Amino acid sequence: MKTAFLPGTEKQLSFFAKQIQVKNKRILVIGSASEFAAEKLQKKSTIKLDLIVEDYASLINSKVILENNSNIIIRLMDYSITDFTDKTFDIIYAQASVSTENRTKIVKEIKRILKPEGIFCVGEIVALSEKIPGFISDILDSAALTPLNQNEVNSFYSERGFSILEEKNLNETLIEYYSFNKDRLAETKEQLSEQEKSYYKKLLNRISHESNAFLKQGGEKYLGFKTLILQKK
Repeated sequence: MKTAFLPGTEKQLSFFAKQIQVKNKRILVIGSASEFAAEKLQKKSTIKLDLIVEDYASLINSKVILENNSNIIIRLMDYSITDFTDKTFDIIYAQASVSTENRTKIVKEIKRILKPEGIFCVGEIVALSEKIPGFISDILDSAALTPLNQNEVNSFYSERGFSILEEKNLNETLIEYYSFNKDRLAETKEQLSEQEKSYYKKLLNRISHESNAFLKQGGEKYLGFKTLILQKK
């Protein structure tokens, strides 16, 4: 595993690591495809780390990728209703995993399980324009994303009991993310049998459509990515 296959790429993790000391901290990572971040943070923390995902396919995928790392505990949970007790974690890390219509409930749960003055690093898909064209709406609907406007992100978290310690615009990473997906898809198709292509046809078509639409129709004008390092008040 050499990089983060998420919006924000490895740049979110690098930004966070430069700002926050994680050694001996109890850390929770939230989100599918977050294995890269989980591994890097666990090595720095030196203690066991928790990773939660919301669907069974992601659970299996994470367990396969991290099968040799017994210091990362992977579990299937609803992000808005976890099994963790109050004030469990020193740090919670989420990269493009809370930008959904359920955001408010998820953030409320994160605040519950975060220790007083605990740190929350979040990466948000953001809308750069008030008017969103149809092809962007299709991408958002397909990926079940509900972005905040770029000018509303800070106030959303401030109003929910977080102080903003640091923030960074990572808009350019969306082009990197969709370009990577496009290239990865081409490589994957070559390795699949005809039966597998048929089975995964809907998924492959969705990835192809989203990547091509974003890259060819100027998606970077309408969608961006912002990272915040927050502290629970």
